[in-house]
This record gives sequence, C-alpha cells and structure tokens, in this order.
Amino acid sequence: MLNTSFEFWDYFIFGAYALMIISMGLWVSRGKKGVQKTTEDYFLASKSLPWWAIGASLIAANISAEQFIGMSGSGFAVGLAIASYEFMSALTLIIVGKFFLPIFIKQGLYTIPEFVEKRFSTNLKTILAIFWIALFIFVNLTSVLFLGAKAIDTIIGTGNGELFIPAIVGLAFVAAAYSIYGGLSAVAWTDVIQVALLIVGGVITTLIALDNVLPGGGVVEGFNHVVDTAEDKFHMIISKDNPEFKNLPGIAVLIGGLWVANLYYWGFNQYIIQRTLAAKSLKEAQRGIAFAAFLKLIVPLIVVIPGIVAFVMYTESKDPSVTAMFEMTGGNDKAYPWLIGTFVPTGLKGLVLAALAAAIVSSLASMLNSTSTIFTMDIYKPYIDRDASHKKLVSVGRITAAAALVIAGLIAPMMANFDQMFVYIQEYTGLVSPGILAVFLMGLFWKKTTNRGAITGVLISIPVALLLKFLPIEMPFLDQMMYTFLLTMVTIGMVSLATCKTDDDPKALVLTSEMFKTDKAFNICAYVICILLAVIYTTCW
Repeated sequence: MLNTSFEFWDYFIFGAYALMIISMGLWVSRGKKGVQKTTEDYFLASKSLPWWAIGASLIAANISAEQFIGMSGSGFAVGLAIASYEFMSALTLIIVGKFFLPIFIKQGLYTIPEFVEKRFSTNLKTILAIFWIALFIFVNLTSVLFLGAKAIDTIIGTGNGELFIPAIVGLAFVAAAYSIYGGLSAVAWTDVIQVALLIVGGVITTLIALDNVLPGGGVVEGFNHVVDTAEDKFHMIISKDNPEFKNLPGIAVLIGGLWVANLYYWGFNQYIIQRTLAAKSLKEAQRGIAFAAFLKLIVPLIVVIPGIVAFVMYTESKDPSVTAMFEMTGGNDKAYPWLIGTFVPTGLKGLVLAALAAAIVSSLASMLNSTSTIFTMDIYKPYIDRDASHKKLVSVGRITAAAALVIAGLIAPMMANFDQMFVYIQEYTGLVSPGILAVFLMGLFWKKTTNRGAITGVLISIPVALLLKFLPIEMPFLDQMMYTFLLTMVTIGMVSLATCKTDDDPKALVLTSEMFKTDKAFNICAYVICILLAVIYTTCW
C-alpha cells in the first residue's frame, strides 16, 4: 500500500531542521564582537569565507525549488537533455573563476552594479540595479516561493491547494528569521548544512524512486528498466522533431544561447557572485568555484533522474488519479513532490522534505540578501542618504529584504497557471540577461567600449528580445537569447567606435596575464571537469 501520509516523526524531523537552521543563522549573525557593525560585516560576511563554505553556499543558493520541482518537471517532459543547464554550469564556473573573479575581487566590489559604475557610469549602474531588483523580486523570489509552496502542499496535503498559502508563509518566515538579521554570514554558514542536507535528501529520493519502479526489483533493476522504457529520455542533444526542441534546440545548447544564460547567471548575477566577493582571498574564491563545479555534476542525479522515473511510472500506471494529476496544467511539476509523498517512508519523508525546504530557504535567503545589498549600496546610499552610517545602512538592508519578501509572497499565488516553471524562469530571465552579459563582456575585455555604447546596447537589447520572442516564426528561446546577445554586442561596438574620442575609453580596464594565473589545485580541477563532461556528452549524446 502506498504511503501518502505525513506522520509524527516526519513533522518532528522537519521541525527540528527549521529550528536548527534558524538557531545557527542567529548564532553566526553575532559577528566577531557579538553584533554586525559594518556594511562589510552584513553584506560581505566580513570577507572571511573559506573555499568550502563558498562552494557549498554557491550550490545552496543555486539549487532550489526551481531545480527540485521545476527541473524534475522538465525531466519528466524532456528527459536528461535539461541537465545541460547543470553540466554546462560546471564548465561555466571554471571560466568565471579564471577570467572574471580576478577582476571583481581586485576591484573590491560589494555589488555587480558597483563594477558598472567604475567601468562606465552611475546612470548605467542605476539602470542595471533597478533591473536586478525587479528581476529578483518578480521572477526569482516569486517563483521559488510558488514552487516551494506547491511542493509542500503536494507532499503534506492533498495537492489541492489547502496548504499552499500556509506553506508560503512558513518558508518566508524561516528564510527571514535568520537572513534578514544576520546578512551574508548567516546565509553562507547555514548553507554549508543546507547543501549537505539537500544532497543527502536528493540521493535518498532518487534511490527510493528507482527501487519502486519495479516492486522488489531493487535500485539497479529499476534504473535498467527506466533506461529501457524511456530510452529517448536519456539523450543530451534532442532532435528537431522533438516537441521540446523549442526549449532545448539541439546542438545549439552546447554552442549557442545556453552560454548566454550560464555566463550571465554565474558571472554577473549578484546573489550568486556575492559569496565569492566575500572570500578570504582570490585563491579561496577560485577553489570555492571549483568545488561548486564538482557539486554541479551531481545535481542531475538528484533532480532530473527522479523526473524521468516519475514519467515511467506515469506511463505504466493504471491508477486514473495518477494519470489525471500529470495531465493537468502544471502536472509535470508535481513529479518530484509526488514521488516523495507516495514512496518515501515515515521518518525519511520528514528528512527529504527538510532537504527540499533547505534548498528553498537557502535560495530565498540569498536572494533577499542580494536584493537588499543592491538597493542599499546602489540606490539608497548614493541617491537618498550619502552620509548614512554603517548602522543605518544595515537597517535599510534589513527593511528592504523584508519588503521584497512580502511583495514576492503576495505575487506568488498568481503563478499557478504556468507549466514547466524551470523553463518559464529561464525564458523570462532571458529577456534581460543577453544585454547585460554583452555590456559586461565588452566592458571587461574591449578597451574601446564606451558608456554611451553600453547604455545604448542594454536599452536596445530588451526590445530586440521581445521582437524575437513575438515574431510569427517560432524560435527556441535559447536561440533568441543568442541572437539578442550578438545584436547587442554589435550595437555596443558600433556606438562605441563612433563615440570613443581616444584610442581607448578612459575608464577601460588594464588587464595583464599575471591577473589570470591560477594555482595547481584549480588547474587540476578544471582539467578533470572537462574530461568528465566529455565522457558524459559522448555517452549520452
């Protein structure tokens, strides 16, 4: 008989997790002298993070309901091909560690918009700061709250929505309880526990799901059955006649728009890059990046494979309620919570739900901290109160985070009609990311890039993205991102050449080969990751 109830020990384990995370977050929030005194303490964890905390925090910030729920849903619909987001992220992290971090850390940044001000102008910094604040609140925070609440409602409740609003409130409360008070220190150090928990919980769910594909057959037989039954779901590169080609356009995934999405996300996304800016040193930051790259290779095992297992169970199920659930709008995204609620036994169910909550809460906390950092340092301080004390700026950061969370919580229930939430998030982030990436890459590595060229490019990029999105010819959104990126770079280049009055822009960066030298440990990690990726794509092409 299938176990669908949540019992005492499940509630006990889940409650113990929430209490532990809040307690630890508040404890580390005390700072060296018992209080967060400066903006560096609050927003950059006193620049004290070691490599292992950075790597764990990067993954905890990244892996959320977006992956566990959204990517499992896409695994149900598409198969292993959706894992390209994870596998290619590993390589992207190595590129970021080698070529971007040395520049950012040398600049002593608090925020990514701050770099824009140093390289271009205050006007462009403000434009991008507003972009990011809106993106974090209306896309990232909102979607994580929605997917997390949807999962909890399916696992603990009936899946009909009676626990949806309470779940939003609960997740928001746990994230706010330590992150708003403690800042990045609380977020990063609790992430070390959260990432261990989410990996253990994810592996448990995968193994139990495989064990139940063929009752009594075991994990290995279950996996073999899944591969035999859904062989077409185990190709990394899908063909043009596949209905999901519009989301993952074949070989273009490797050489096209996915690079735009990944380089923007891992290189210039404040809530990701912020923990590397808080490193003890550049070497610690780079080693943390390499550690995160290895962890990214594990993620498909715990988020995509369960979605494929759920697809096999759906196709073989004789239970009309199961088939009806997956055939409704948004049914794909119920794959992961359905596996937990149906097959994971009492006690372990509480642990697995705690792992899922850890993924959600850690991402919420990271997004809140970064939203407050950008608003405080790039909007409030320069435009509202230039002479604000450290204490006042920290208070403004806390108020901003609380306001962002309330707004996202109010909007989250409105997202109920979207199918494949992971794809939705990537697609709508893709309206702004190509232009921003083009500005950063040109600003970093082309000395003739001017402020006027950068502003023109970023403002033109959104109309171009919208035009490509709504053209009568259907085009995969990753292709739209690549074309938008290329057109933006051409625009920036042309305007810059027309407006640059000197050989190089006066604010151009002076880069030397010495800046990009990396130590032996980082280099070995980079080679190993490249080899592993080559094996994966060759085996599952």
